[in-house]
Amino acid sequence: MGVPPQGEKGARSRKRPRKEGSPVSSPQKKSSKATQGELLPRLEPAEAKYFQKAHETLKSGFDSDEEKGLFVNNVLEEAEAVAVPLSLDPAGSLLLQALVPSASPASLCHLLKGLIPSLRLVACHSCGAHILEAAVLRAPLLIKEGAEDSGTLEDLVLELARAVQGELSVFALDSHGSFVVRTLLQALGGARVGSDGGRGLQALGTSHSRSKQAKPGSEGPVDFEVPNSFLSLLKGFGRSFQELVSDFITHKLFSLCLQVAMEVLRRKLPKACARLCHSVIGYLSNCNPAAGQSALLVFLKDATCSRVLDKVLEVSAPKALRSFYKVHVKGQLQALATHPVANFTLQRLIQAAPPKLLGRLFEELSPGLEEILALEHLGVITALLGACRRHGAHQQEVLEILLEAFHCCEPPSRQLVCAPLIASLLAYEVYYGEEEETASQEQSAPVRPLSAVSYHGSLILQHCLHFADPSVVLRSLAAMTPEDLVTLACDPTGSHVFDALLASPSVPEKQRRKVLRPLKGHYISLACSRHGSRVLDAIWSRATLPAKREMAQELAEHEQKLRNDPFGHHLVRNFALTHFLKRRRDWDRLQEAGKKRRELFADILED
Repeated sequence: MGVPPQGEKGARSRKRPRKEGSPVSSPQKKSSKATQGELLPRLEPAEAKYFQKAHETLKSGFDSDEEKGLFVNNVLEEAEAVAVPLSLDPAGSLLLQALVPSASPASLCHLLKGLIPSLRLVACHSCGAHILEAAVLRAPLLIKEGAEDSGTLEDLVLELARAVQGELSVFALDSHGSFVVRTLLQALGGARVGSDGGRGLQALGTSHSRSKQAKPGSEGPVDFEVPNSFLSLLKGFGRSFQELVSDFITHKLFSLCLQVAMEVLRRKLPKACARLCHSVIGYLSNCNPAAGQSALLVFLKDATCSRVLDKVLEVSAPKALRSFYKVHVKGQLQALATHPVANFTLQRLIQAAPPKLLGRLFEELSPGLEEILALEHLGVITALLGACRRHGAHQQEVLEILLEAFHCCEPPSRQLVCAPLIASLLAYEVYYGEEEETASQEQSAPVRPLSAVSYHGSLILQHCLHFADPSVVLRSLAAMTPEDLVTLACDPTGSHVFDALLASPSVPEKQRRKVLRPLKGHYISLACSRHGSRVLDAIWSRATLPAKREMAQELAEHEQKLRNDPFGHHLVRNFALTHFLKRRRDWDRLQEAGKKRRELFADILED
């Protein structure tokens, strides 16, 4: 069971490269793209020169926000007449993206009035789609402020949205237009989603190239107010998606749009979301039904459809989840868990399952846990452990099955080595390089240093430490050699095991100290490690004053080395090692004051 980390399945956002700083195209250059048999519209030389200078002026900055606002309004007003060729030009598109976040309602109206008549051309273009995304995201913020022309702006956004809805299949199936559809859905619903379908979405009221954005989901979901007219039209989009499910559900781009629609509807119009989910399940389950089983099982093994079903499970109510299990997948969980695609949808079902359904899933999956581990479908295991932790159910049963899967349940002496086995995702015999012994043979395990930590192995240990009774894992961690604990703490994924150890309310303080005590004498190794220094910081934040003195005494002996270390230098400041060496009484008072502040803030948070 030597298992490398397995990435989560998810549709990747399509990045559209943008050349920074390229000049505004001149009409003499031939267009490389024709749409519907016609060359793309181009800017006249004088217009190209004007907007090029405008971009240079914008980059140079302004003395005041008022001056910048006046400039933005003037440029966007001039852009109305040439909005289409300007937005389709790479440099012109960059200019508009820089202007839109500062646009007033009136100036944004000018831009939309110039774009809406050529909506399909702009939305299905690599540059133009960015402008529409920026504009529809800026609009709700301006409408909410209720300034002059906000009513006109609302009408224009609705006009744009109705045009997209009227030709939804055209836009949703286009590689660039699908981004506009997904952004428009979120703008209409007043909800920015963090799923794969929402990736590439610009932050509300900002504009920047997708290639320079933060990691997907780093900003998290955001809700913002929208007019009732937007929500009414969003409901209409839900009906339009229902009508198109049978034709395009296997199309990857349409699938992403459908997923965003379900997420936004779930948060703002749950009944409409339920109807859309029911349509998806109803259609897929009635396609070529096989004797004795649901046709849905076929689509669970399809990469595109399974992602849609993932989202259906994520947004469904408990009653719908129980029905899904009973009608479609009951008795098939082992097959799904061992399938390279369907196991991801099973993970979503486990994560979303209410307590009663979780019991049925656990009962069906538990006999094949070792096979699932052997096939490296580790997400199923971590999802199951996470659900048991969350609901406080089946914890001891799943832990016992887990120990059996790693061949360290019997004899009892083997349980002391379960932590390194789980961390490295290796069975006992593989880890120690031994032939399997009979259960009656009681002997201590041979010594082998921990060399590698698996991502999913770390997750399993973290979940187990949050169980109501984590004693088995705690005893094993306490039995690890100091060198293995340092290896675990300095590993990018293993370091989070210590986060769980320190944060879990079910870990007794005495047991926590037993695990941490062997690190004494190795603090300098931790301090000079990127991840180990973070673990040391976390230990310090929870340590008593006597324990801090011991840590500071050990680290102060290597103060100069820490000052010169790229990871250890901040500990000199955080632990006030200079004060510790030269002004011990001041250091004691400083630590006591810090402890009182933390206790005060903890009391405030509890209240």
